Amino acid sequence: MMSPNEMAKTIGAGLLSFPVTHFDENQQFIEGAYREHCAWLASYDVAGLFAAGGTGEFFSLTPTEVVTVVKAAAQEVKGIPLLSGCGYGTAIAIEMAKGVEGAGADGILLLPPYLTNATQEGLEAHIEAVCKATGLGVIVYNRDNGIIDEDTLARLCDRNPNLVGFKDGVGDIELMMRVYAKMGDRLTYVGGLPTAETFAPAYLEMGVTTYSSAIFNFMPEWALDFYAAVRARDTETIMNGLRDFVIPYITLRNKGKGYAVSIVKAGMKVIGRDAGPVRLPLTDLNPAELAELAALIEKANGSMQAKGLKAA
Repeated sequence: MMSPNEMAKTIGAGLLSFPVTHFDENQQFIEGAYREHCAWLASYDVAGLFAAGGTGEFFSLTPTEVVTVVKAAAQEVKGIPLLSGCGYGTAIAIEMAKGVEGAGADGILLLPPYLTNATQEGLEAHIEAVCKATGLGVIVYNRDNGIIDEDTLARLCDRNPNLVGFKDGVGDIELMMRVYAKMGDRLTYVGGLPTAETFAPAYLEMGVTTYSSAIFNFMPEWALDFYAAVRARDTETIMNGLRDFVIPYITLRNKGKGYAVSIVKAGMKVIGRDAGPVRLPLTDLNPAELAELAALIEKANGSMQAKGLKAA
């Protein structure tokens, strides 16, 4: 198991992937296919894998299933950090953090508390309780009803050395700048807005050196090429990628609620690596939408081949 600081440094140096979770027609976890998928993703130059994250449908997994999924991923992911989603109420989050630590995770991504709103003091106590319950590195996911400010974050970092990362899912540029100005290199910063590639160039200038690519699930070579362009500030390649794939992809994603996950599983189906349906209450893309996505992927893969790179 990596130390929290080693884990944070490693994930900050490259692209991150959030594997989908494989389900059968009865919406039960398929371990073998999931392990094969994790092994395939880990074979690429990826800086870390997040099992049972948002793209992995964390919100539809029971706490026991989260541990099962992480344990399965740990059998295949070697040499790079493996992190797990963690969340819900404080008691469940603590139990889950301990469970995934035992299952082989190197860190956790702490999602907002379930449903309820809370004060800064309440969120601070919640995050600290989880940090104190585990030796794993913790990345706090700032989004929705779990938004903390830079002062709360600084106090937490002072008292919890294993709080090593900050993932932004808010898109508040002023808040992100305040956080980075106050915390500097104390944390690794992860871009977490969907679809992350859209925001990556701007966020790089705010110290956000990495992001979570859902697209990596079905177009890993494309995702790595785009990430390299972002880090190199290759504006032409970035803009071509946004115009030709990312923006049309977002337009398709926005056709249905919850499609941020559904479209990724649809992409898996298009490339012949079917991960099964999304779990309820999410719904899958309809046939016309699936065909539209297939055309986008075919075009993107054609561009990759023209550059001499391997397509999915």
